[in-house]
Amino acid sequence: KRQEALEASLRAVEIREQLAAGDPGAFRPDLATSLNNLGNCYSDLGKRQEALEASLRAVEIREQLAAGDPGAFRPGLAGSLNNLGNCYSALGKRQEALEATLRAVEIYEQLAAADPGAFRPDLAGSLNNLGNCYSALGKRQEALEAALRAVEIYEQLAAADPGAFRPDLAGSLNNLGNRYSALGKRQEALEAALRAVEIYEQLAAADPGAFRPGLAGSLNNLGNCYSALGKRQAALAAALLTLESF
Repeated sequence: KRQEALEASLRAVEIREQLAAGDPGAFRPDLATSLNNLGNCYSDLGKRQEALEASLRAVEIREQLAAGDPGAFRPGLAGSLNNLGNCYSALGKRQEALEATLRAVEIYEQLAAADPGAFRPDLAGSLNNLGNCYSALGKRQEALEAALRAVEIYEQLAAADPGAFRPDLAGSLNNLGNRYSALGKRQEALEAALRAVEIYEQLAAADPGAFRPGLAGSLNNLGNCYSALGKRQAALAAALLTLESF
């Protein structure tokens, strides 16, 4: 219920703006959180400019908070920068998206160095976003490097907690396959796509409703990889399996 979510988020922002005007020290962190939520609600409704404006305000507040207390507020700032990058990407502002995402990755790298258990998942997610930003700008080698790092982290996380992180690993392998394909590294692209399909097949066997869409997307990528290598029969088989997944 996206419209209802937006209306609730707007009310929360309105109240917290009033509270923060009276006591900034106590209520600006909550205002930033509500602005983040508001940006997500606008994004869900396709209101991209409004989403960007809310995200910019959240980042501005969290930058000020993090300047005063980095330990407490840098994680929130990194999350807001991630959201901001996504908002810029949705508006086709690719350079701005890259800059915001690079800042998020930089912060998460520092946080993960100090507390890997808490922040490596966030770092991996930001690296995925970074790869997408580089790819949108035609920076294919940089996109590949970011995707490789994301896969490496998710592999480690999934080894320790498969239930939580195998879906992320599968998604990252899909991205990695696309990055290899963009560079003409067809065999490497195929290998990444095969691994993604294998994981999604296992996930979809246990929870079809949640993971069949991901499996279908991975099979589609796999078919493209086979086709690029001239393996037409295998490409056809993957395409047929894609249809069955819907």
